[in-house]
Formats: sequence, structure tokens, C-alpha cells
Amino acid sequence: MPARHTEQIRNIALLGHTGSGKSSLIEALLYRADAIHHRGRVDSGTNHADFTPQEIQHHHSLETSFLSLDHHDHHINLIDTPGLPDFYGRAQMALPAVESVLLVINAGRGIEQIAQRAFEDARRQGRSVLIVINHIDGNEAQLAAVLDQIQVQFGHGCLPLNLPAADGKSVVDCYFDPDEATPTLFGDIKSCHDELIDTVVEQDEALMELYLEQDESISPQQLHAPLEKALRQGQLVPVCFTSAEQDIGLGHLLDVLAQVMPNPMEANPPQFVNGFGDDAKTVTISAEPEAHLLAHVFRIAIDPFIGRLGVFRIHQGSMRTGQKLFIGAERKPVKISHLLKLQGKRQLEIPAALPGDICALAKIDGLEVGAILHDNHEEDHFHMLEPTLPQPLFGLAVRPKKRGDEQKLAEVLHKLVAEDPSLHIHHASEENQTVLQGLGDLHVQIALEKAQQVFKLDMETERPAVAYRETISGNGEARYRHKKQSGGAGQFGEVALRVESLPRGQGFEFTSKVVGGAIPGQFIPAVEKGVREAMNEGVLAGFPMQDIRVVVLDGKHHPVDSKEIAFHMAGKKAFLEAVQQAQPVILEPIVDMNVQVNQDKVGDITGDLSAHRAMVCGTEAGDNHQVTINAEAPLAALDDYATRLKAITGGEGQMSMAFNRYDIMPETVQNQLLQH
Repeated sequence: MPARHTEQIRNIALLGHTGSGKSSLIEALLYRADAIHHRGRVDSGTNHADFTPQEIQHHHSLETSFLSLDHHDHHINLIDTPGLPDFYGRAQMALPAVESVLLVINAGRGIEQIAQRAFEDARRQGRSVLIVINHIDGNEAQLAAVLDQIQVQFGHGCLPLNLPAADGKSVVDCYFDPDEATPTLFGDIKSCHDELIDTVVEQDEALMELYLEQDESISPQQLHAPLEKALRQGQLVPVCFTSAEQDIGLGHLLDVLAQVMPNPMEANPPQFVNGFGDDAKTVTISAEPEAHLLAHVFRIAIDPFIGRLGVFRIHQGSMRTGQKLFIGAERKPVKISHLLKLQGKRQLEIPAALPGDICALAKIDGLEVGAILHDNHEEDHFHMLEPTLPQPLFGLAVRPKKRGDEQKLAEVLHKLVAEDPSLHIHHASEENQTVLQGLGDLHVQIALEKAQQVFKLDMETERPAVAYRETISGNGEARYRHKKQSGGAGQFGEVALRVESLPRGQGFEFTSKVVGGAIPGQFIPAVEKGVREAMNEGVLAGFPMQDIRVVVLDGKHHPVDSKEIAFHMAGKKAFLEAVQQAQPVILEPIVDMNVQVNQDKVGDITGDLSAHRAMVCGTEAGDNHQVTINAEAPLAALDDYATRLKAITGGEGQMSMAFNRYDIMPETVQNQLLQH
């Protein structure tokens, strides 16, 4: 077994907007901790976190990468995530694997779109957050303003653990051993230290009484337990100042990661459940090495030569080479031949791993994002509550350039989606098109580029397709009997069900209220499968359906002729008939837009947006006569918006968008869509 213990492990995911310096910060920390022998650079393609050919070509993090270092007897796993908005789904997938999020903010830019979303998602999932204000060299005048912005937007529990020294070449500790005599660029060390201590001792009444009674200061060891409680509850969000480029504050940051951020046994417990739907029950797990193994796969990488690589986090029990384990509900065990630790592009074999470790397995079929690895059949139906990934906004209809490559196209697309579940594949039946959907044009283009460069498949594309959905605006009931007799054993199944509309964004619910064995229990999953098939195909224009509850009410069966296929067909047909009674409608994606333009172009931009069914929600004045226009708009109306914005602003306007919700399409627009 490894010499270290679970208490010595720290799992940290770095999130932040592109340009904040996440990859450079990891590189600097690795070098500082002697985990690498030379510092690479993103712009030269030598950074250890951005090592794929695409990342080197584009000078951006496009994939999640894994590196680790040792500092003062602590093993720190660092997960570098993409900062481009189109790849935020890939960043989100790292959250279930870590206790803490290191949110990187560029000192010269302040809080940007991805930083805001990452903070909200991290706290929603109970992760402790550490904010790092990076690139402090050269931005001295803005540092106080950035800290103020953080405290306004994220709460006044965002307190600095260090402050930039007055010489701009170092930082001054406010927590471990505060040096009140060293001047800083702003703020007073003593007041910062006192505010930190006050926030922490509030979590422990006994410690608060001691703090108020004694004259001597309280040690970091005494503060550890209440500090971890404050981090878990979000009462405290530490802030550190660094410059990865100039090696400022890195030693202090390593100390914070090792001594302040929680270990796997201190953090909020992972959200494991046993079962599905209404029968799912919360499971309490233990980060003990002797317990049954439970590990969660959160990243898949597929290489034509290496095969499928699954990266997982061990939450309970231990894993070792030669051990047999099960994947989900599979009854056939697989044997671990090679247990791997990833260090950038390097794969290092290890003999064993403990709770809290992040490791990988290669060349094992059946691994997919969300899979649970275990060593006991009692955990067959254990799974984690996965983060809700962003809805795909853009799509391209794709087909192989070479005739006869249709099967290869399907295989490659499924590999791309296995690696990145925020990519979706949709088959538009009416147009007979295969549509690859992603979070933005760049997201889809990078996927197509990978299909060509890595999987050697050339594709042709057509105009982007908007990711419409269908739903119902009312309720409906139907009964359908599937009966087929053609000599020999026949097919018989009858299903009565009700469809109900759910609030927007609730997805799909399926429940059975069948009593008395009218439909035997073994056939209920077949009914659900038929319903799901119908929902995927749609009823109006072939778009997938959502926000629907299906309740199976009654049915009939035959002791000889009833089969799964019969109830599959009966469930599908009954669902389609019930939906026709429930006023089916088409949903269109609505996006939040942030358009940044010079103030003299505001009127032109707002007029153009209003003319394309957008609703302007407000404006914010910025520096240098810049104004940010906030709006909501149907994605379908933004097909050529980048071109329009460029024409109106002379190429100086900038925009970003993020999915907000699906909303019912106006009837006139829906009729136009159905006529095409």
C-alpha cells in the first residue's frame, strides 16, 4: 500500500475563465514543489497541463488534465480544466472528484463569466472554494478593487490569507504567522488576521469563549476544526494573491493547499445514492481503506492506440493491481492489470491506491463517465448524483465525406460523446440528419477537428441546427393494445398511461401505479423503454421531448403471449396518443447574452437585438467608454449574430452567451418551423 494516508491527500480542481492563468499556475506550483525539472509555457506548447496536439496548436486548455505534487508530507492532486465558455461542461465534470475548487481570477480583468459560474456550481455542490487572484504583477492599482468586487459578488466571507507586499515582489501572510511590520499595497495585516480569526471562531462556541477571555493569540492548530467547518459551509472563502509568472506567493499558496484546504475525510460527503427514481436512497459511505471499494469514473479519454482510459476517484475502500472489480451492474468482474497515476501525458504505474486517490485504468471496456467501480454486488445500483451539464446550444449536421464510412461516423461520434458528455448526438428523423450538438461553435469545431486528426475521419457539415425540444402544455391519457398473431407464439401487451407536464427544466419522470399485477413487474421497464424511445423521436418535428411525467395506470397481459417487445410497443404507442391530447408544443433555447460595445453603439445594438426577438434586460457602464448590454434572446435568432455585431461595431464588439432555459416558441414561429 502507499506510504501516505487519506488524511494527507488534497484534491483540488482549478477553474476560471480563459486567460486567468490556471495552467501557468499549476506549472509554477509543480516547479516550486520539485515535481518537474523545467517550467514549460502555454505559448510555446511545453506546458505540462496542456499537452494534447490540439491544445498545443490552439494555445488553450481544451481537455481536463491531471497532475500532482508533494508538499510537506501532503500529496496534492491538481486538476486543470478548460476556461473557454464552450468547454465549461468539461470543467464541471471534475467537481465530483474533489473536495476543493481553486478559483483563479486574473487581477487585470476581475470576475469573468466562467469564474462566476464556477463559484456558484462549486458552492451548490458543497465544495470548499479558495480564490486565487493571479497576475498581480503590474496590476497593483486594481488589486484592492478586485478584492472588493469578489466580496460584493461572492460574499464578505471572502477574506485574504495574504496581501501583496508594498514592494510588489512578495506577499505577506495574514494567517499562519502574520508579520504586522511589513507594509502592504493595501490593507492592514492585523485587521485582516483578526477578521479571519473572528470568522473561524464563530463556528466553535468553546473556542470563541477562549478567544475572548485570553490575551494570547489562537494557533492555527486550534483553529483547524472550526476552519474546516467554515470552509464546508461556505462561511469562509480564503483569498490568496499570486503571480505564477513572477513566482510571487507560490510557497504560501502551497502551504494553504496543504494545511488549510480539507482532506477527503473532512470535506462534505459525496452524494451517493442506491437505486433510481422514487426508490433511490441516500447512501452514507466511509473513507476507510478496509471498507468495500466504491470509485466513481468522471473522465474518459479514448486513444486509437492506447484504447479507453478511465479516470476515477476512490471514495471508499482500496484498490490494488491484480484485484477483481465490477463496473456498475455488470456481473462479470474485470481484473486490474495496470493501475495508473496520471502526471500530464505520463502514465505512472502504482501498486495500490487509497480512499481519496485519483487514478486511472486503461484498456477496460464498459468504462464510461458516471460508472461506479466496486467489489461487492450489494453496490450494483450505487451511483453518484452527477452535476447538471450545460445544455448544448449549437449543432452541425454531419456526414462522412467518403461513402461507406457511415458506421465509422457513428463509432467516432460515440467516442467523442463518451469523452465529453456535454456533446450530444441527435438524429433528426425528418431530415435524416445526424446532428452533433455542443455548447458553442468552437466546441463543435474542436470535436470535428479531433475526429479528423485523432480518429482519421473526414466529415462534411451543413448549416448549424438549433437544438429545439418538444414538450406538452397540458395532460392526456391513452390506452393502447399491441397484439400480433402470426402462427406460433404471439405478442400481447396493453398499457394505459397518463402524461403530465412538468416545470421547465425538470426533464423526465416515470412512475407506475399499476396494482394487482395487471402488468407484471418485469414488463414495466419495457414500457419505460418504449416511452423513452418515443420521447427521443418527438411527435411534432422529430425533436427530443422533455419536461414530461409519465404515469402508468393500468394494462393487461397474457400468460403466454406477453413479451417485453409487446409492452415496449404498447408503451410507445400509448404515449404518442396521450401526447396528442396534451397540446404538444416546441421549445426553443433561450440564452443570456453579454454584448460589450462602445457607448456610441448601444442604440444600434439594442435596436438590432429587439428586432430579432431579444429582450434587453439592462446595461452596465464599464471603463474606457465601454458598455455591457445584458439580454435574453432565442438562440434561433442569433444564427448570424457574430456577423451582425461585427458589421455594426466595425469589428470592435465582443459577445458571450450562456444557456438560460427552454421556453415555448411563439405559435407563429412554430408554424413557420413546421412548414419547412
